[in-house]
Parts: sequence; C-alpha cells; structure tokens
Amino acid sequence: MGDQGRIYVNEDVVPAYKALVPHADLILPNQFEAELLSGIKITSAENLVDAVTVIHRTYNVPHVIVTSVQLPGPPSSSASSVISLSTADNSSVSQDARPDNMLAVFGSTMRSDRSARLFKVEVPRLDCFFSGTGDMFGALMVGRLREAVFNDSPALRETASWVSPDNVAMTDLPLAKATEKVLASMHTVLEKTMIARNEELARYQNEDENNDAEFAHLPEEERKAALEKRARLRASKAAEIRLVRNVEHVRHPVVKFKVREWNQ
Repeated sequence: MGDQGRIYVNEDVVPAYKALVPHADLILPNQFEAELLSGIKITSAENLVDAVTVIHRTYNVPHVIVTSVQLPGPPSSSASSVISLSTADNSSVSQDARPDNMLAVFGSTMRSDRSARLFKVEVPRLDCFFSGTGDMFGALMVGRLREAVFNDSPALRETASWVSPDNVAMTDLPLAKATEKVLASMHTVLEKTMIARNEELARYQNEDENNDAEFAHLPEEERKAALEKRARLRASKAAEIRLVRNVEHVRHPVVKFKVREWNQ
C-alpha cells in the first residue's frame, strides 16, 4: 500500500486492501503499512506491540511480520538482520552495527486471546536500492514457514492457521525459525548483488572514460539530461537481484542473525 510515509495507491483503495486482510494467515507489512492497518503511529517499542496486537485482533490474522522497522533508542549490543546490507566498495562489504545503520524485522504469531507474541531480528542496512526484495521476502517466508511447521509437532500441521500453543516461546515459533532462514538468504544474496553491482558500474565508468562520444552532438543541457538518464538506468539494471547465480544461498542458508524475544 505504501512506504516511507506515503501511500502508493489511491486512498479510496486502502479499505479494499484492509477488507482482504482477514482472509490471510500471514501478512508482511512494512512499518508504514502496519501503521495504516492499525491506526497507530509506531514511534516506540510500546506502540509497536500495540499496533501488532490491534492487527491480530481487528483482522484476526494469526501471523504478522513487520519489516524495515526503525525505532529510536539506545545502541543495541546484539548483532543484526533483515534485508541486511551495509555500504560496500567494489571488493568487499563492510558492516557497521550502529543503530542508525540497522533495520529490524518484528514478527508475531498471536496467542489464543489474539495478543501479540513478538520476536525481533536486526540486520545491517545496505546503502543500495534493490528492486524486488519485497517479492523475494514474501515468497521465501511462505516456503520457510511451511517447512518450519512440518518440522514441528505433527499436531501443529492439523491446527488451524498453524498457530502454536500459548506456551510456545517467541523464539521457538515456526514463524521465528522461518524468519531466521529467510533473512540469512536475503542477506547473502543482496550482499553479493551489491558487490556485483559496484563492479558492473565501475566497468561502465571505465568504458565512458574511453568513449564518451555517444552524446557529444547534443546541446549541453540535453547532453547532461541524457547522461543522467543513462546513469539511472544503468544503476537500476546493475542492482537487479542476482538470484539464480546465488540460488544455493536460498536453498541452504547459513543463519547469522538470531531472533530474540521482544517483551518491551
């Protein structure tokens, strides 16, 4: 529906989206979308819990993952997580664990009273725009949640919407285990994509230095606009996710970022 404080669709379409939510077992809103669904501005740990609880109780949706959450607060001492990428040069990707360079994912499988059962995973932020990460995250979550449920007790497979009993800890929820694997795959694939992107853009730069005659015949303003457009298109193409060449990291992720209970 939207992100970063603005709606991508017509406002009169939002009620139609909300009407679909009760038919889902799993939703993956970003922070802004979670605010739209709950009617609560998420500015603290307390109202994050409130927002997820409202979503559970209003829409009766059992599994919720809220992505790209940024909350003010003191530095965290834990390693982190979700579409995890930090600034990279052409040869390596460095990770800076300062709070402002982290993204967080919060998940919850509701209890029998529809209260939230929250867990949290953090990841380093990557200074790059990627197209299609939401689709990739959603597709992997569906598969990994099913895998985690079928690795759990046989009784859970027969339970409506795969909702674990109330005595199951946040970190032991199938949704939590699925999130760890998905973020492991996302982190590695996007990290490798970013390195490949930087290498590709560096090759373009070298080619342009040797042959920049393509737009030489244009007036200065048109030439400048053409060069800027070419740079944008190249950057977008170079940032396409290298999924196929890194498929082994999707099939066999190495979990680096662990979930932890969120009781604040």
